[in-house]
Amino acid sequence: MKRIALYALPIGIIVYFLSMWWLNKHYTDIEPNIRVYLAIGAALLSAIISFFLFKGDAGDIHPGNQRKKK
Repeated sequence: MKRIALYALPIGIIVYFLSMWWLNKHYTDIEPNIRVYLAIGAALLSAIISFFLFKGDAGDIHPGNQRKKK
């Protein structure tokens, strides 16, 4: 669950808003509901890809400035 909250969810949200902005700016001839479907699809795809690509990175994040002592 930590992996989803750290990487996949924020990336999906960012991709959704950027794709909606891009589609509304450059592709106004596409119907609004189709634009929403495209943006949701892009967000889900990018979230799934980032979930698998950042598989081992979620355990590497430590809160604060903790350093390993020798």
